Amino acid sequence: MTTKIQKWGNSQGLRIPKDLLDTAGFAVGQEIEIEASGRHILLKKSSRSRRKPCRIDDLLARMPKGVKSLAEVSIKARGQEVW
Repeated sequence: MTTKIQKWGNSQGLRIPKDLLDTAGFAVGQEIEIEASGRHILLKKSSRSRRKPCRIDDLLARMPKGVKSLAEVSIKARGQEVW
């Protein structure tokens, strides 16, 4: 497969076909590490690309306004649930 390095603003860019990304296990938006070794460029999954654990306070702060919490919604038991 052949492609071209192109100028994008003040940088250079390289388009990588989707099937190549899928084969390598990469996803759009994923952080990668780039290394040059001799005349080769190596792309690796970044060790930083793993998701950090979320805190409940952070998740609650991102909830849309007007969403009711479970404490505000009346839910009737349908089985042998203990509320």
